[in-house]
Amino acid sequence: MKLESLVFENNSSIPAKYTCDGENINPPLKFSEVPESTASLVLIMDDPDVPKSVKPDGIWDHWLIWDMPPETSEIREGEAPMGTLGKNTGGSFGYQGPCPPDREHRYFFKLYALDKKLGLPRETTTKKDLEAAMGGHILAETQLMGRYDRAR
Repeated sequence: MKLESLVFENNSSIPAKYTCDGENINPPLKFSEVPESTASLVLIMDDPDVPKSVKPDGIWDHWLIWDMPPETSEIREGEAPMGTLGKNTGGSFGYQGPCPPDREHRYFFKLYALDKKLGLPRETTTKKDLEAAMGGHILAETQLMGRYDRAR
């Protein structure tokens, strides 16, 4: 399974347009080679470089989407895909762009193909709940990592 973006390559800088310093809209993403037996897709975007003084576990969840149709092949720039948008660490439902408070951070876009739909409630599901529900149901996974530093 592959996950790519037309606006940044793996391990390169995410353009400011997709951050808190720009339009704060999601970048375009393309999915390919999704297994035929996939029942749903999950996308998680998180930042594992958050200072512990800001968040004790050091991880900021920027985007949670589950129960995307298996035929989804892209997420267009600034558009929410079909599926369930979960609550990010900032408390909103949908995409929250990179906004590191201290230095360059890494942002992981993780795509999972599952053998079932999860049907989790939008209002109360955390990333931890989502990952627990995915356990034993992952057919394939891939990731795309981008970097952003506000000082640049």
